[in-house]
Amino acid sequence: MKSGFTVWFTGLSCAGKSTIAQAVARMLRERGLQVEVLDGDVVRENLSRGLGFSKADRDENIRRIAFVSKLLTRNGVATLVAAISPYRAAREAARREIGRFVEVYVHCPIEVCMGRDTKGLYRRAVAGEISAFTGISDPYEPPPSPELTLHTDKESPEQSAALVMSRLRELGVLPG
Repeated sequence: MKSGFTVWFTGLSCAGKSTIAQAVARMLRERGLQVEVLDGDVVRENLSRGLGFSKADRDENIRRIAFVSKLLTRNGVATLVAAISPYRAAREAARREIGRFVEVYVHCPIEVCMGRDTKGLYRRAVAGEISAFTGISDPYEPPPSPELTLHTDKESPEQSAALVMSRLRELGVLPG
């Protein structure tokens, strides 16, 4: 049986987490791996409905994602999580829970994220219409030592995905 693993993409809203996760998923499927993408927005709609955006609710959302990721990982699935996951302690708890965990910091300056925001969430947060919005009125704690940092203001999604695949090989998660 192939060993599963979780790649956890963290970063601000509109940084490119989901886009890159989907690109990596395609690459992994081409290698014959079983792959699941746990997108933060989709998980919130289906698994964490009813949770708000308080620190406790955000931590609970990440705990739920980590639990599902652990189940998938131990059953040989390449699990790609694309979730803001703003708090370092919650990500570290997810790492401990899952085991085979690769953290990818999807770094993008907030000004670039704001320019990519088709839903207008940043605009509404700056106007005070959305409270506790990560990066505006709520903190984002960057990972101090992720396995990989992407710079999506300088890389295309394809370049970022290729960097993820390369790093997974370097770490021995994927065979060369």
